[in-house]
Amino acid sequence: MDHAETFLRLQSQVNEALESCFMERCEQAELLEAMRYSLLAGGKRIRPVLLLAFCTACGGDEEEALSAACGVEMLHTYSLIHDDLPCMDDDDLRRGRPTCHRIYGETNAVLAGDALQASAFYHVLSGTAAPERAAAMARTLSDAAGERGMCGGQYLDTCVREESEDENDLYLIHSLKTGALLRAACVMGVECAGGSDVQIRAAEVYAHHLGMAFQIRDDMLDETSTAEELGKTVGSDAAGGKTTFASLLGLDACEQLVIEHTAKAVAALDGLFDDNGFLGWLAEELAHRQK
Repeated sequence: MDHAETFLRLQSQVNEALESCFMERCEQAELLEAMRYSLLAGGKRIRPVLLLAFCTACGGDEEEALSAACGVEMLHTYSLIHDDLPCMDDDDLRRGRPTCHRIYGETNAVLAGDALQASAFYHVLSGTAAPERAAAMARTLSDAAGERGMCGGQYLDTCVREESEDENDLYLIHSLKTGALLRAACVMGVECAGGSDVQIRAAEVYAHHLGMAFQIRDDMLDETSTAEELGKTVGSDAAGGKTTFASLLGLDACEQLVIEHTAKAVAALDGLFDDNGFLGWLAEELAHRQK
């Protein structure tokens, strides 16, 4: 099986598992509908795929990692729902269709995000992984989700600054807002397999550079692509006067940074995992993505 087929297989596993979630008949049916609307809206499933891939690269059992992988995707989806709210980015489009709050209203969207966040930890802790490994994964995910991770990055991104952001500011914001959950997914894969501290550190370095390359490419696509191609609103950063890697450095410099970060991500894997071919391939694929 080639790497592209492996990606599709892992993606399909995650999608199938997510399809079975939040199907109960209950009084709060509309809340569950809003949760499923965003959770099943598509997306590449990069974070759960990374978790599964790092688990198997460390000799772990893919099946034992699947529930945690679903939990990571639920946490990611919660962050997207809240990121799109009027009090944040006020976006109308996500993954090619109206954002959650445009369909279900702001109150239900906030609650759907809250419920997905809680369910994320339930799934991490209730899978078939050994209890001590599940606890380690939950701790890693909580650190990535809170003030030292995604929420902290979102706070910095929404702050009104007296001076323009520079490159260091952008690296800090996106190492938290984008990078924290990518790092958590990779580290959780190692933890699920009972990997070593050296492997955890390598996973962190890989994820850091993968996340930076991903965000820089995202900023570039926001300037060069269309809403139809990306499935989300484009040009809103520029319209709002928001500093991005593309606006600060220019497209040519950004292209070079994507190449450099991707090379560092791949180099971090060298000699430390059973099979790092897929993870290296995935880093290159994401570096050259067009949507």
